[in-house]
Amino acid sequence: MRQLPLQISAPAEPRFENYVAGANVEALARIRELAAGSLREAIVYLWGEPGSGRTHLLRAAARVNPELFVADDVETLDCAAQQALFVAINAARDGHAAVLAAGTAPPAQLPLREDLRTRLAWGLVYQLKPLSDDAKALYLRAEARRRGLRLSDEVLRYLLNHLPRDLASLHRVLEVLDRYSLASQRGLTLPLVREALSAAQDIANCLDKPGRPE
Repeated sequence: MRQLPLQISAPAEPRFENYVAGANVEALARIRELAAGSLREAIVYLWGEPGSGRTHLLRAAARVNPELFVADDVETLDCAAQQALFVAINAARDGHAAVLAAGTAPPAQLPLREDLRTRLAWGLVYQLKPLSDDAKALYLRAEARRRGLRLSDEVLRYLLNHLPRDLASLHRVLEVLDRYSLASQRGLTLPLVREALSAAQDIANCLDKPGRPE
């Protein structure tokens, strides 16, 4: 049996250029300005559900401007981390490094100390809205074309209806399909998609199993 190269490589390093903005164009523009040091506001807070791109934007901004004070998943911060963010926000208002923070809820609904919730709302606050199915479909078609794959409407509907819907997961799945299609020398049909994902899951299950004691 031919061994198929199904290992999934790490996703591309988050950059502003590979962030699919969808309805979040304004938020992307302001964060670009923050990272470039041209935004008049020194504090930006992003919130949205998992998969909305919060972490992508924070990492992209930190890549451009390592001096930024970045805090992700602020709702999980312990007392020491909350104090550090509190101090950083005060310092940003005094002209020191800007602050870019993100969480799953707007500032007023975060399970944080009151004075920190208030300060997170001092600057710009943006809700990152999930991509629509149309935007995800455009992304998948463009990425498939870049790889030389033809993504039919049938396959596209299957991917959007049966798999995790965040872009990072969809990107990794598309990479699996690309490798499987190339190795098997077959087009990207729905039967091949099901076969490839089943094989990839079998490999993942084997890797997850604990090794035998030596």
